[in-house]
Amino acid sequence: MKNYSYIGISFIILIFGIWAVPKIVDTISGSELAEIGIVPPFSFANQDGETITNKTYKGKVYIVEFFFTNCPSICPVMNRNMVKIQNKYFGNPKVGFASFTIDPATDTQEVLKQYAEKYKISSPNWHLLTGEKEKIYELANSGFNLYVGENEEIEGGFEHSGFFALIDQEGNIRSRLDENKNPVIYYDGLEDKGIQMLIEDIKKLL
Repeated sequence: MKNYSYIGISFIILIFGIWAVPKIVDTISGSELAEIGIVPPFSFANQDGETITNKTYKGKVYIVEFFFTNCPSICPVMNRNMVKIQNKYFGNPKVGFASFTIDPATDTQEVLKQYAEKYKISSPNWHLLTGEKEKIYELANSGFNLYVGENEEIEGGFEHSGFFALIDQEGNIRSRLDENKNPVIYYDGLEDKGIQMLIEDIKKLL
């Protein structure tokens, strides 16, 4: 009788354990994302002429990119991929996007609004931001360590990376770890793999 009781209890523990493990993984997965640093304060105007600051995104998980509307190469790819993420979380008020132009002389409010319509940017939490060039460059190069600059020798006249930054609800830059437990830091906005990683990690932070 004791043997049967022991087997029965063991069976119950085994079944409960199998059911419980995914729950534990789901609970801790968000905390496994590394904290890279804090987004510095910023204040710029969006495509609707509204003043948007880092505090606008308080309580939201959001993605940051640096681009310009006349970009002939990687920007169209980046923003089509960003739209995929927008559509995946469409209607979720806790997910946002911040696209900073590195060519504010060209990218006025009206130009950014037309760009948003062209690329089907429809989330109310997706702000295309313009303002003083020096402040935007400082935010990119010092705040995010995502290089932007001018270069007359390349097509378009500006250079920047194709990376996206992921920010949590408290304004921390977050990243998953690689197989050696080192932070990846940024997500490749040009590749499907990078976009899928972002979709997964947004879910973890939410």
